[in-house]
Amino acid sequence: MRSLLILLPLAGLILLNLPGGLLAGLALPAVAALAIFEIVLAVYLPTAAFPALEQVQQLLHLSTPLDSLARVLLLSIGIVMLASLLVLHATVKAQRRRFNVANVLLISLMGMNGVVLVHDLFSLYVFLEVTSVASFVLIASSGEDTGLEGAFKYLVLSAVATVLMLSGVAMMFLFAGSTDFSAVAAALQNNSGQLLLKIAIGTFGCGLLIKGGLVPFHGWLPDAYQSAPAAISVLLAGVVTKVSGIYALFRLGISVVGLQTFSPVLLAVGALSMVVGALLALRQNSLKRLLAYSSVSQVGYIVLGLGCAGMGGPAGKLGLAAAIFHLFNHTIFKTLLFVNSAALEQRTGTSDMSVMGGLGSRMPITSTSSAIAALSIAGIPPLSGFWSKLLLIIALWQAGLYAYASLAVFVSVLTLAYMLTVQRRVFFGKCREDLLSAREASGGIVLVEAALALVIIGVGVLMPYVMNSFLLPLKGGF
Repeated sequence: MRSLLILLPLAGLILLNLPGGLLAGLALPAVAALAIFEIVLAVYLPTAAFPALEQVQQLLHLSTPLDSLARVLLLSIGIVMLASLLVLHATVKAQRRRFNVANVLLISLMGMNGVVLVHDLFSLYVFLEVTSVASFVLIASSGEDTGLEGAFKYLVLSAVATVLMLSGVAMMFLFAGSTDFSAVAAALQNNSGQLLLKIAIGTFGCGLLIKGGLVPFHGWLPDAYQSAPAAISVLLAGVVTKVSGIYALFRLGISVVGLQTFSPVLLAVGALSMVVGALLALRQNSLKRLLAYSSVSQVGYIVLGLGCAGMGGPAGKLGLAAAIFHLFNHTIFKTLLFVNSAALEQRTGTSDMSVMGGLGSRMPITSTSSAIAALSIAGIPPLSGFWSKLLLIIALWQAGLYAYASLAVFVSVLTLAYMLTVQRRVFFGKCREDLLSAREASGGIVLVEAALALVIIGVGVLMPYVMNSFLLPLKGGF
């Protein structure tokens, strides 16, 4: 059944491009249907499978069984893809461009699903490249100079990451004779002191840090987010960088290397990303660039939790749970914030906060949902972001990492500062004369804003149930 998550997007891509273009008008509905199917499958994946599909799963090196981390990512991919489609429908009116973007979205969906499902390092690399190429095309899809510039920067850094990752895979293959996760893990245990093996792990990990946009490899991320069309920014910030960099880092640490191997590096990179991202966000006038640097900071929290997991014991287990929980939470509230940005750009024609102001009364749903997301990302109770940050801080404190725990609290204060600045500059104050005619965003965008805001509130209020039943692998999830 899991193989359908790769095969169906591929089949859809072929069918939509059959000669005659008879199915071209179904491009967006087809992608939306696949996104909904993925959400349902992530929540409840049937254990029964067709024999033919089982053979395909073996051919594609798909993981079995599906663990909690993979379910969280599949759910996130489905939600963000659906949100991106609704924003695309609201902001792009040309049918031909909609069709072209929908085709690339199918490739991106196939690539991201492959990254989540495989249990083989080379297959992981292949699907990461599929996702990267699709992302490059999507960033440049506007055809404008800024989009091409952002896509070029993304392509250059992605090429560097490709070289590092492929080199790491090749060196690990020399030791293991295979690129299967279990075979490489066994070889690592038998050759743990080998310098070449440590270099292999380091090069592959650096490639993933570039893909995830972590400091000091974050230079491409603000330009890519800012220059991409609104719907593509939603997809990139919501899930693409998390799947390409962060999830792959999780999987490398959990299933192959062992988190304890590079826990100090993860803690340092996570802390550095948290602080640098937050400080740079404070200086921005462009809303999309601010949110991009905010992503760098919040992903730092996730990596910090992953580093804490490498400390082992109950604190490490809680740190892993907090990292996975914050990964999901960040997917939701960052997607919402970029949807808010799309709504503002649709009605004002810009993402420059210096020319905004007083839009709260004219765009009440956008204003309210933005406030909910801002408070959640800053860790204000009882919203979802509060709980994941609280779990992370408790885990760090229990592990004896007092400085990192204190830093996590301090960066949350910085986060609250720049997110409240966004609210003040965009939604409060006196409205400019040229914006007096601004009104609420179109229906599809408003629907996404309301739905994601409800998810943030619901996950926060129902946190114990959500944590124990689905999100957090607190009891032997790995």
